[in-house]
Amino acid sequence: MTARRSKRAAMALVAGLLLIPAFGAEARTPPESFADIAEQLLPAVVNISTTQTVKREDRAQGGQNRQGRPGPEIPQFPPGSPFEEFFKDFFDRGQRPDQAPRRASSLGSGFVIDASGYVVTNNHVIDGADADGITVKLQDDTEFKAKLIGKDAKTDIALLKIEPGTKKLVAVKFGDSGKMRVGDWVLAIGNPFGLGGSVTAGIVSARARDINSGPYDDFIQTDASINKGNSGGPLFNMAGEVIGVNTAIYSPTGGSIGIGFSVPSAIAKPVADQLREFGRTKRGWLGVKIQGVTDEIAESLGLGKARGAMIASVSENGPAEKAKLRQGDVILTFDGKDVNEMRRLPRIVAESGVNKDVPVQIWRDGKPLTVTVRVGELAENEQVAAVPTKADPNQTTRGSQTKLDALGVVLAPISPELRQKFDIDQNASAGVVVTEVDQNGPAAEKGMKPGDIIVEVGQEEVKTPADIKAKVDKARQAGRRSVLLLVDRQGEMRFIALRIDKG
Repeated sequence: MTARRSKRAAMALVAGLLLIPAFGAEARTPPESFADIAEQLLPAVVNISTTQTVKREDRAQGGQNRQGRPGPEIPQFPPGSPFEEFFKDFFDRGQRPDQAPRRASSLGSGFVIDASGYVVTNNHVIDGADADGITVKLQDDTEFKAKLIGKDAKTDIALLKIEPGTKKLVAVKFGDSGKMRVGDWVLAIGNPFGLGGSVTAGIVSARARDINSGPYDDFIQTDASINKGNSGGPLFNMAGEVIGVNTAIYSPTGGSIGIGFSVPSAIAKPVADQLREFGRTKRGWLGVKIQGVTDEIAESLGLGKARGAMIASVSENGPAEKAKLRQGDVILTFDGKDVNEMRRLPRIVAESGVNKDVPVQIWRDGKPLTVTVRVGELAENEQVAAVPTKADPNQTTRGSQTKLDALGVVLAPISPELRQKFDIDQNASAGVVVTEVDQNGPAAEKGMKPGDIIVEVGQEEVKTPADIKAKVDKARQAGRRSVLLLVDRQGEMRFIALRIDKG
C-alpha cells in the first residue's frame, strides 16, 4: 500500500512539473512557421557580385598553380567533374606574365536599409572591386550597378548606393542587438550566388564573442546556418529587425557546422550612419597602448579583483598625454562606462564623440583618481593598439651578470656586446637586460625571453640588477605575492606580473 501511494505521488509530481510554465508566464514557444516573416523580409535581401582586374605580373609574383609555377589557381569543382580535367589541362599549358590582365569575381549578400537605394554588406565582399565592378541583384533578378559610398575594414562593414529609378525597393530597419538574449530565435537570410533568397533559422548561441578578427570584436554567435555567399546578409530578430550582419563562420571543412558570427547592429548601424554622412568612419582616439589586467597584476597594484585596461605606453602629443595619463595607470571607467576587461575600452573610446570632454577613472598609486580627457579622432592608419598579456631570492654574480632565482632570470646592464647579441635598439638606454631565462621559473611562465629589458619594477625605474633585487625583496617583505615589471621587447612596452611567493 505504501509503495503504491509512493508511486502515485511520484507520478502526480511529474505531471505537476510538466504543467508548470517554464520561467513564468512570459515564456515563449517556438514559432509554428517562419514563412510569414520570411516572405516580408526576403525582398530586402540582395545578391552582390564584384569584379576586379588581376594583373598577370601580380599572379606571377605572388601566386602559383598546382604544379608550383606562377599563375592562377584552378577553380574548385566536385570530384570527378568533367570540368576539372578541362581546366587542369588549360591551366597546365603555362601562363605568360605578359598576358592581358584577367577579371576575377566574388559573390556575397547585402540588404537594403533605405528605399532610396542604400545597401549594407561586408567590406570583404567588395574589397578590391573595380570602380564600376559592383552589381546588386534583387530577389526578382533586377540588377543595378552600385557605387561604393564607404567601407570600414575594422568592423568589416561597407555601404553601397544604387539608383532604383521607378523601381520600388523594400527596406529593413536595424533593431537593438543589446536586447538579444542567448536562446532567442533569429533568422539569417542571404542571397548567395544570385540564386535568390536563402533562409535559415536558429538561436543566439552566445554574445560578445571575440574571434580576433579586429579591434572591435563583439560578435553575436548563432547556430543559424551561414553558408558561402551569405556574407553581408542580415540576421533578423522575430520582429523583422536587423540585429546583426552575418560575417564569418567557424568551419574546419568550409561548410556551416552551426557556428556563425554576426556583427551586432549596435556596431553596424553607427558605422553605416557615418559612412552615409561622411563616406568614412569618425572614431574616438585616446592615444594609448593597453593590456589586460591579470590577477597577479591586480594584486601587485593593490587593485583587488582583475579589471580595467592597463596603459602600457602613451602616444606622444595624444589625448592621453595631454590629460596627463601615464604608463602603468589602469583605466577603470571611460565616460561613465565600466571597463570590466581590456577589450571593452577600444570600442567605448571609438563610440565616444570626437572632441568631447569625458571623465576617466583610473587606478594610480594604490587609489582611484578621475581625470578629464578630450577625445581625439582616430586616423585611418592609426592602430587600435593592445599588447599581449600572457624561498628567499638567491643572488649569484657571474662576471657582469647576476642570477635572480626569485624571478628565474639572469640579468646584466645594457652593454654594446648585449646590444649586438640581442639586436637592442640604440635608443634603449634605461633598464636591465635579461640574458637567460630559467625554463622552470616565474619569468618563463609569463613568456619572458632573453633580450627583454626590465625598465621598471613596482612602477619604479631600475638601472642595475641590484635595483631589481632590492625591489623584489621589498615586495616580499610587504607581503606581496607578485611583483610588477615593465618590460621593453624590441621597442614595445608591456607590463608583466611575476609570482614571487614560490620557493
